[in-house]
Amino acid sequence: MIYFTSYAEQKFAILNDHGVFIRKEEIEAALTIPDKRGKIGSCLTAQKENIKVVYKKEGEIKKIITFYPI
Repeated sequence: MIYFTSYAEQKFAILNDHGVFIRKEEIEAALTIPDKRGKIGSCLTAQKENIKVVYKKEGEIKKIITFYPI
């Protein structure tokens, strides 16, 4: 299961204000079939095409902390 934190939900509007449009489906694709995986501190990262997602895994739940274009 994928869970978006309140900040991650707000991030869509923040990026839209700057002319960057990312859909939830793109975030979910980056988590399920990433091109690259990594780690930043205690968080995990997943990257696909032009999006990087920072998340934490809590059991079966992937909690999205933030995401950004790369």
